[in-house]
Formats: sequence, structure tokens, C-alpha cells
Amino acid sequence: MRITLRTLKESTTYAWRGILYVFRNEQNFRIQLIIGLLVVVLGWIFRISKLEAVALIFVITAVLVMEVLNTVLERFIDIVKPRLHSYAGVIKDMMAGAVMLTAIGAIIVGLVILLPYVAPIL
Repeated sequence: MRITLRTLKESTTYAWRGILYVFRNEQNFRIQLIIGLLVVVLGWIFRISKLEAVALIFVITAVLVMEVLNTVLERFIDIVKPRLHSYAGVIKDMMAGAVMLTAIGAIIVGLVILLPYVAPIL
């Protein structure tokens, strides 16, 4: 298979379409994105180290990716639900739990990194 600029452009267009779908339809994604952007701004204001910035960007991205995966799984289960086992709801709950665990981890990382910068101001 040949990779051309046209196929790369198409793939990128489809990817952005998917991200925009999640942005438009999932309130949690919008909230997480806003919080992530605020954390990035705080990191810039406090001039955190490159390693700290990488850690924050990594956990912010992880939360957003998990939210996208959660949306994908929810939509898929909604499509096939009548034919699925009674575990359909449990699967959705487990995926939501995975997003929550990722978010909690991201909050902890954010606090560990940013609290030393914010504490002297408080």
C-alpha cells in the first residue's frame, strides 16, 4: 500500500472529524480539555521544567484518549445492545471507571508537579 499526501490528508480529516464529534457530543471531554488547557497555562506561567511539562502533557493526553475510547465503546454497545448480554451496562460502567482512574492519576500528577509552585502564593 502506497502512502500519498492525499491518503494522509484523508486520514487526518477523518481523525479530526472523530475528535470534533467527541468534543461536540461529550460534555466530559470538553471539561477535561478545558482543565487540561488550564494546567498547560499554569505550567507555562510557572515555567515548569521540560520533564514536568512532558509528564503533564502525557497525563492530559491519556485522560482525553480514554474519554474518546469510552465514547467509542458506548456508541458501539448502543448499536449492538439488543443482541448483547446483560453485561452491556457493566461494560459501560467499567469503561467509565477506567476514565475516572486515569483522571484521578492525572490529578495526582498535576498536584505533585504544580503544588510546589502554587503553595508559596497561597
